[in-house]
Amino acid sequence: MSFKVSERYNCVVIEFKGNVMGGPDAVSLNEKLHELIEQDKTNVVVNLSKVGFMNSSGLGMLIGGLTTMRKAGGDLRIANATDKIESLLVITKLITVFKHYKSLEEAIASFDEEE
Repeated sequence: MSFKVSERYNCVVIEFKGNVMGGPDAVSLNEKLHELIEQDKTNVVVNLSKVGFMNSSGLGMLIGGLTTMRKAGGDLRIANATDKIESLLVITKLITVFKHYKSLEEAIASFDEEE
């Protein structure tokens, strides 16, 4: 898995690519989130449109990211989850924990709606 970070208006978009399996990727993501917090950027959208597969460690990585951002006063939201990943979120009941959106634009706009 790799990820790309970009800034859009009021939030940071992290685009995952490949299979999300945790491990060293979780460490990289955690380090990046802490860098963002230091820069006072706590609104994050994770774009999952280019993810083929996610295992339980990958889910754990997302939960860790969500916890990190919420503790910092922000949030981590999901955009473009594939049907496979969405069903994984439903089965694990994590669909009720994450704010999730069908498109990146909707997820980004959701941060504006709260201000």
